[in-house]
Amino acid sequence: MPDIEDVADAQAGVVTRKQARECGLTDEAIWARLRSGRWRKPFRGVYYTFTGEPSRVAVLSATLAAAGRGAVLSHHTAAELLGLVDEPAAPIHISLPSDRRPYLLDGVRFHYRRSVPAPVPLRSPARTGINDTVVDLTQVAANLDQAIGWIARACGRRLTTADRLTAVLRSRPRVRWRAPLLSAVADVGAGSRSVLEVRFLRDVERGHGLPAGQRQRPRRAGSTTTYRDVEYEEFGLVVELDGRVAHDDECRIRDRARDNRSATRGWATLRFGWTDVSERPCRTAATVAATLRLGGWRGPVRRCGPDCALPAA
Repeated sequence: MPDIEDVADAQAGVVTRKQARECGLTDEAIWARLRSGRWRKPFRGVYYTFTGEPSRVAVLSATLAAAGRGAVLSHHTAAELLGLVDEPAAPIHISLPSDRRPYLLDGVRFHYRRSVPAPVPLRSPARTGINDTVVDLTQVAANLDQAIGWIARACGRRLTTADRLTAVLRSRPRVRWRAPLLSAVADVGAGSRSVLEVRFLRDVERGHGLPAGQRQRPRRAGSTTTYRDVEYEEFGLVVELDGRVAHDDECRIRDRARDNRSATRGWATLRFGWTDVSERPCRTAATVAATLRLGGWRGPVRRCGPDCALPAA
């Protein structure tokens, strides 16, 4: 017979009525603990076996227990537990088999699925794995850029690889934006680490026939390692991309120092923001091409389409 304390310890202090009964507690014993305040009941048939405020993990464990058979934390909540996001998200996201209909829980969004992804082994509370979680998030994203952002973040944080995400995207029978997501995964695998970097690669560099730059190449400066967004080593050009509205002072100082080090080696540095890349890719391509030519590049610049703002070569 399992020990109730061992069961509770494995579930952040949470047990269900069924588990308590399996550990030998009678209904009278359970009610005695509730009446004395030693236990509390956040949901029907689910108990906190401690006093004081429940931890976030305890709340998630209790909510998952209340959802019942086949339930697994998914989407933004799984992302929280897997380190893909830094702050808890509301509501709590739970995936369930499509034949299940639990009673409604405040602050919970249920995702009913024909095939619920297998949870991460030996982890409590149960949550979908990183690859399924990332793909799930792309499918509830408000737009394609947001979906690509999840892919870039997961790979940028070294939580998964482009190959693993590709396998999950290909394995699912229905995927919104399948083709552009597969293309984005390939770009992230090539070194792009943000939506802005993916857009620069696709709309500025490839779209206008510019030479292929190297992505996120590490450079040592004393004891410090810096990573350049895009580097055209043969032509002495560095492109830095920044999607933030503004830098804080520390970032400005660091960026200035990096640019100054590049200048001492004869490198030119171009900086572009979100508007430059997303709204004016042709003008940005013209600037990059002109700077590459100063470094010796002699290739042709290609118009990206009939409405391209770049003059024909």
